[in-house]
Amino acid sequence: MMFEHTDENPILNLDDDQSWKLIEGTKHGRLVVIVGGEPDIFPVNYAVSGRKLYLRTAPGNKLAELTINAKVLFETDGILSDEAWSVVLRGTARVLDQSADIAAAEALGLKPWVPTLKDFYVEIEPTAVSGRHFQFGEHPEREI
Repeated sequence: MMFEHTDENPILNLDDDQSWKLIEGTKHGRLVVIVGGEPDIFPVNYAVSGRKLYLRTAPGNKLAELTINAKVLFETDGILSDEAWSVVLRGTARVLDQSADIAAAEALGLKPWVPTLKDFYVEIEPTAVSGRHFQFGEHPEREI
């Protein structure tokens, strides 16, 4: 078991350190951006440094939308045979434009999933993080 549930509750709210451990140990997630009241979601791979997330992208909807509205959501999760977890991060995204920032992001070794040019680095600075761990089991019977 990844996390110890101290009571009979199959849902455990994770603290910041537990949530960050999961974020740091995973390399994929989903980025949510909202422009004009319309949400968009993008699968991304990412790296972590100093409790900030970094991703690479190319010109397109994702880059344009997070430039218009820098407030983003990020979610990553994991599902095993008897347990699962989910972490949601709220934050502010910015496209890196200073050479020192870009060099630091490049040093993280973040490679695109597919062989396409992804010349823009994006940093997400978190404003809040929350996570939950779930133990799977049988549906309980209702007491009569």
